[in-house]
Amino acid sequence: MKEIIITEKNKDQRLDKFLFRLLNNASNSFVYKMLRKKNITLNDKKSDGKDILKAGDSIKIWFSDETYDSFTKIDIKPKKSVKSEQSINVVYEDEDVIIINKPAGLLSQNADKDDVSVNDLLINYLLDNGKLTEKDLLIYKPSVVNRLDRNTSGLIIAAKNLKAAQILSEGFRDRTINKYYKCLVHGHVNEGQNIKGFLVKDNKTNKVSVSNRDDGNADYIETEYKPLEIIDDKSLLEVHLITGKTHQIRAHLASIGFPLCGDHKYGIKDKYKYQCLHCYKVVFPKYTDILTGISEKTIYGDMEKSWT
Repeated sequence: MKEIIITEKNKDQRLDKFLFRLLNNASNSFVYKMLRKKNITLNDKKSDGKDILKAGDSIKIWFSDETYDSFTKIDIKPKKSVKSEQSINVVYEDEDVIIINKPAGLLSQNADKDDVSVNDLLINYLLDNGKLTEKDLLIYKPSVVNRLDRNTSGLIIAAKNLKAAQILSEGFRDRTINKYYKCLVHGHVNEGQNIKGFLVKDNKTNKVSVSNRDDGNADYIETEYKPLEIIDDKSLLEVHLITGKTHQIRAHLASIGFPLCGDHKYGIKDKYKYQCLHCYKVVFPKYTDILTGISEKTIYGDMEKSWT
């Protein structure tokens, strides 16, 4: 029998969702069957899996050690393949949050099983530094809560526990966490603007287009920018991403005649290998419970290479 005690940082989730992550090699139907048969209990009572877990709750799993181990096998990217990629660049870390400065060319999350992503680098960094054990990964696997395009560099925020992930994700949804980018665009931008529109995605081409009207399938977008410097025939901008939609900055600026340098999808062919877009600043709101370490902090991530 295995007993798991729910902590403050793993509460406020449904029992079945917790079990799906824990017994990651078991089918959902198997988990529900074990609940019905009371081979899995919550506080020594039968549960249908819909109970919301509270701190101090006891989950007992009445499996043999061999069965339990077979259902909780952890898939960790081999260190040889991870170390062949660029090292993780940590710019901030506390007990709840880790913030990474991602280089252009690295995935935020895996698209295919053989990919190496920020998530893989994160897990191996925490394991190598003794901040995480493989047993911990059965309860919660730290993961990024905001993503950047593969060819965009900059700050990525990851949560070390479920409660932190929930609060951070909510902050990105309700826009209480503010992200600022620097980008280099073709053309002279002489004044700042707040531009609005609607974004339509073509799933076949993985490309978006900007419209002035909502056709019923569009997402509202809002982007604020200001010029920082004129560099020859280009402009360096600071962009405040007010809404956060797929390719928003790239498509929105291109739609008003200022495509990003290096953005061959929405712009023009030029000398740059990657799009000149970097998430350089994240501003956090006030937190009073968990996440007090980053409460009202502004985190910066410097660009690794100059675009000029």
